[in-house]
Amino acid sequence: MTAGRPAPQHDDPVPAAPLAAWAAERGLVDAGTELAVTQLSGGSSNLTYRVTGGGRDWVLRRPPVHGALPTAHDMGREYRMQDALAGSGVPVARMVALCDEPQVIGASFYLMERLDGVFHMDAAAVARLGAGTAREAGLNLARTLAALHRVDPVEAGLGGMVRPEPYMRRQLRRWQGQWDRSGVDEVPSVDGLLKQLAENVPDAGRIGVVHGDYNFGNVMYRADAPGEVRAVLDWELSTVGEPLADLGQLLAYWGPAGRLLNAHRGGHLPDANPALPSAEQLVEAYRETGGAPVHDLAYYERFAVVKLAVICAGALARASGREPERITRTVGLIRDLAAIAEG
Repeated sequence: MTAGRPAPQHDDPVPAAPLAAWAAERGLVDAGTELAVTQLSGGSSNLTYRVTGGGRDWVLRRPPVHGALPTAHDMGREYRMQDALAGSGVPVARMVALCDEPQVIGASFYLMERLDGVFHMDAAAVARLGAGTAREAGLNLARTLAALHRVDPVEAGLGGMVRPEPYMRRQLRRWQGQWDRSGVDEVPSVDGLLKQLAENVPDAGRIGVVHGDYNFGNVMYRADAPGEVRAVLDWELSTVGEPLADLGQLLAYWGPAGRLLNAHRGGHLPDANPALPSAEQLVEAYRETGGAPVHDLAYYERFAVVKLAVICAGALARASGREPERITRTVGLIRDLAAIAEG
């Protein structure tokens, strides 16, 4: 296929026949193999599908179909980050192949092995956990983050992602740009918060691998031991930078911002099971297992809340239908997140 040819327009976000032909060309399946594609999840993030056939069982990730914001859905970044972490002690899925030729299915994508496991994604699931399992699931969430932050990005082959400009400066410029491009102008306080964050950046610590959206929902646990982490997923915002941004993100999800985001999803996860660790216990578990030196956590948590507001704005911008009710609800959510960040 010619790299410069325009991507075809498919009614199906992942047409099985072109995918099978591409996989056969690369020796991933036999010629003539028929693949079946089933969507596993979707929404505001990258889209995820199960691909089966020819004795293969894979997961495929591709960007949203509509309105993806620039730089927000880099398949190559997701693939290379997880591939680099294989064997590092950080649990990740095995990568199979990356396709950066959008003409195959209409967008870039990658394939990875499908893992068996469970997610503690909603309050009902968390409430069903036994006290010991709930406690271990929460503590292992923090311990796995510490394991990620112990990885030397240069030794892992990620030195090309190291930038001379300080991480937080890059991040604040990026999220200001995402906010501007989202077209949501009903919450001017977000601009003020981004400006305040830019004026009060803490001294940079050591660099490390940053997941970018680390939380309960992006971690798979073992089916036979639901307190033990099976794999960290959803690496679309990953980079090399200041690890404490991840810890601040985890604390944001654990606190009022997470309670707000989960209000319409059945309830806040830490509220659903009293055996889950407190935010302070998460930080202590992170420290005890060799995470990055902890400082200025309030700043990083505040930044995480503002970032969540911008992500909500990006999801609204990508929405194929701009129903007034959805606009009102999302703008209200952004406004409430900004209020939390303002303190």
